[in-house]
Amino acid sequence: MYTRLNQAQPYALALFRIVVGLLFACHGAASLFGVLGGAMGGGSIPAGTWPGWYAAVIQLVGGSLVVLGLGTRIAALVASGSMAYAYFKVHQPEALFPLENGGEPSAVYCWAFLLLVFTGPGALALDRLFTSRTTARGEQDRAPEPSTPVAA
Repeated sequence: MYTRLNQAQPYALALFRIVVGLLFACHGAASLFGVLGGAMGGGSIPAGTWPGWYAAVIQLVGGSLVVLGLGTRIAALVASGSMAYAYFKVHQPEALFPLENGGEPSAVYCWAFLLLVFTGPGALALDRLFTSRTTARGEQDRAPEPSTPVAA
């Protein structure tokens, strides 16, 4: 049974990555464009507003990159850092625990993206496609040198 679970692990990780990235990108789209309910219940965040607008850009771009599995570890690191900043700067001063200060989405996203930093993208990621092509190209460039016969 564990063998099958281990074989499915890259695909489960890919599903986790895609769902988390898509939800994160939706938060960014809502804040930037006022869609999907908008920012904080309606409307959009004015361009250049600190820190909300910058967080929304990170959410949209970072979430999209994570969904595609392109630059996953770097995008996840930036996303995790932005959510840690959001939690400690916006939510934590209100109360100590996430359930009291409304910071549970920030905390969960922070830890979910930090997990992706360490695990990588899993299966079905553009990172893997580019890595395999680069590796194959490197092996083709290093063709074996012709051996010279040695006289005995």
